[in-house]
Amino acid sequence: MLIETHCHLDYLKAMPLQEIRQKISEAGISKVITIGVDPLNLDKVMELSQQFPEIYYTQGIHPHDAKEATEIEFSKINERASDPKMVAVGEIGLDYHYDNSPRDIQRKHFEKQLQIAVETDLPVVIHTREADLDTMSILKNFTSSLKRKGVIHSFTSSRELAEFVLNEGFYIGFNGIITFKKAENVQEVVKITPKERILFETDSPFLTPVPHRGKENAPYYLPFIAEKISELKNIDLEILKTQVYQNSLDCFFKLAP
Repeated sequence: MLIETHCHLDYLKAMPLQEIRQKISEAGISKVITIGVDPLNLDKVMELSQQFPEIYYTQGIHPHDAKEATEIEFSKINERASDPKMVAVGEIGLDYHYDNSPRDIQRKHFEKQLQIAVETDLPVVIHTREADLDTMSILKNFTSSLKRKGVIHSFTSSRELAEFVLNEGFYIGFNGIITFKKAENVQEVVKITPKERILFETDSPFLTPVPHRGKENAPYYLPFIAEKISELKNIDLEILKTQVYQNSLDCFFKLAP
């Protein structure tokens, strides 16, 4: 059994959603979390969760879109936090690689959404790219009050950040990047991350794993992530899958049906 902890179902174009759902089921995936990222898709991901029992959602403003956020979006995040199918505040964080939004606004909205998670007792889904120092600096002000912690998703950062977030009780999400030839740094982080702190994700439709590079990514490729982590950590695949399934439940589904 598997749980897809991070994808963007509303972005998938290669086939109808009903067909995708069938392939997800055939891949042994019981739950799917589709991620809120910007003012335009917060409603879409919520609506998908209402249509299908296996789909859950998050609400958050991605750092790329921080400059577009208003109090309307933050109110939605707050109000929907009581919905059992909303399982986290996210995708939030900092991205200094693209700087699509000014860094001061990114930091301000990151802090604002972390505070929402504290007040609503939800975990967070964090995106951080080339912003390790600021990510750690901001998280230090919230980790003691953020009871349910959350996940640093699509991890590509330094070992220092990995050790910091693991010490603070966060999970680390790994996806198709770990199957890439030039991803030695991420593979090394996989090796030092305890199996009790790993989450599987695809981040689909992005970051399609080997051997399907060139195709649109989808949640049903999640088994390739599990297999690669099993190989990197030299852990029996079924033991790993059982542990990571429990990790996913512990992180996101303590209050969900």
